[in-house]
Amino acid sequence: MPSQQGQTNVRNNIYVKEPDMFDVLMLNDDFTTMDFVVTVLRTVFYKTDADAERMMLEIHKKGACVVGTYTLDIAQSKMNKAMRMAREEGFPLRLKVQPHK
Repeated sequence: MPSQQGQTNVRNNIYVKEPDMFDVLMLNDDFTTMDFVVTVLRTVFYKTDADAERMMLEIHKKGACVVGTYTLDIAQSKMNKAMRMAREEGFPLRLKVQPHK
Protein backbone atom coordinates (compact mmCIF):
# COMPACT_ATOMS: atom_id res chain seq x y z
CA MET A 1 0.00 0.00 0.00
CA PRO A 2 1.50 3.30 -1.00
CA SER A 3 2.09 5.72 1.82
CA GLN A 4 0.55 9.07 1.51
CA GLN A 5 2.51 12.03 2.57
CA GLY A 6 0.46 15.04 3.34
CA GLN A 7 1.77 18.48 3.10
CA THR A 8 0.60 21.06 5.54
CA ASN A 9 0.92 24.65 4.58
CA VAL A 10 1.16 26.84 7.62
CA ARG A 11 0.86 30.53 7.13
CA ASN A 12 2.12 32.71 9.92
CA ASN A 13 1.18 36.32 9.85
CA ILE A 14 3.71 38.33 11.73
CA TYR A 15 2.97 41.95 12.37
CA VAL A 16 5.92 44.10 13.21
CA LYS A 17 5.10 47.35 14.96
CA GLU A 18 7.48 50.23 14.57
CA PRO A 19 8.91 51.36 17.91
CA ASP A 20 7.47 54.45 19.56
CA MET A 21 9.56 57.54 18.92
CA PHE A 22 10.55 60.23 21.40
CA ASP A 23 11.75 63.82 20.99
CA VAL A 24 14.73 65.15 22.90
CA LEU A 25 14.20 68.79 23.79
CA MET A 26 16.96 71.12 24.86
CA LEU A 27 15.80 73.90 27.16
CA ASN A 28 17.14 77.42 27.46
CA ASP A 29 18.82 78.69 30.61
CA ASP A 30 20.69 81.88 31.47
CA PHE A 31 24.03 80.24 32.30
CA THR A 32 24.97 77.66 29.66
CA THR A 33 27.00 79.36 26.96
CA MET A 34 25.88 79.36 23.36
CA ASP A 35 29.22 77.88 22.31
CA PHE A 36 28.75 74.95 24.68
CA VAL A 37 25.22 74.32 23.36
CA VAL A 38 26.61 74.22 19.81
CA THR A 39 29.33 71.80 20.94
CA VAL A 40 26.76 69.46 22.52
CA LEU A 41 24.57 69.59 19.41
CA ARG A 42 27.54 68.71 17.21
CA THR A 43 29.09 65.99 19.37
CA VAL A 44 26.10 64.27 20.98
CA PHE A 45 23.40 64.82 18.37
CA TYR A 46 25.71 64.88 15.30
CA LYS A 47 24.35 68.13 13.89
CA THR A 48 26.20 70.06 11.23
CA ASP A 49 27.70 73.40 12.21
CA ALA A 50 24.88 75.24 10.44
CA ASP A 51 22.13 73.13 12.05
CA ALA A 52 23.73 73.43 15.48
CA GLU A 53 23.88 77.22 15.18
CA ARG A 54 20.27 77.40 14.00
CA MET A 55 19.03 75.16 16.81
CA MET A 56 21.03 77.07 19.42
CA LEU A 57 19.39 80.32 18.31
CA GLU A 58 15.94 78.69 18.40
CA ILE A 59 16.60 77.47 21.94
CA HIS A 60 17.75 80.95 22.93
CA LYS A 61 14.79 82.76 21.33
CA LYS A 62 11.93 80.31 21.89
CA GLY A 63 13.07 78.66 25.12
CA ALA A 64 13.34 75.11 23.75
CA CYS A 65 13.98 73.13 20.58
CA VAL A 66 13.61 69.51 19.52
CA VAL A 67 17.19 68.44 18.85
CA GLY A 68 16.44 64.88 17.77
CA THR A 69 13.84 62.12 17.54
CA TYR A 70 14.84 58.61 18.57
CA THR A 71 13.61 55.43 20.17
CA LEU A 72 13.24 55.76 23.95
CA ASP A 73 16.53 54.12 24.93
CA ILE A 74 18.57 56.17 22.48
CA ALA A 75 16.76 59.41 23.42
CA GLN A 76 17.46 58.83 27.11
CA SER A 77 21.07 57.90 26.43
CA LYS A 78 21.69 61.07 24.41
CA MET A 79 19.95 63.22 27.02
CA ASN A 80 22.06 61.71 29.81
CA LYS A 81 25.29 62.12 27.84
CA ALA A 82 24.56 65.79 27.11
CA MET A 83 23.64 66.51 30.73
CA ARG A 84 26.76 64.70 31.98
CA MET A 85 28.92 66.82 29.65
CA ALA A 86 27.23 69.96 30.97
CA ARG A 87 27.72 69.00 34.63
CA GLU A 88 31.40 68.30 33.99
CA GLU A 89 31.74 71.85 32.63
CA GLY A 90 29.64 73.38 35.43
CA PHE A 91 26.60 74.25 33.28
CA PRO A 92 22.97 73.66 34.34
CA LEU A 93 21.90 72.60 30.83
CA ARG A 94 18.55 70.82 30.88
CA LEU A 95 17.07 68.41 28.38
CA LYS A 96 13.93 66.34 28.45
CA VAL A 97 12.45 63.42 26.56
CA GLN A 98 8.83 63.43 25.48
CA PRO A 99 6.71 61.28 23.13
CA HIS A 100 6.97 62.32 19.50
CA LYS A 101 3.80 63.91 18.14
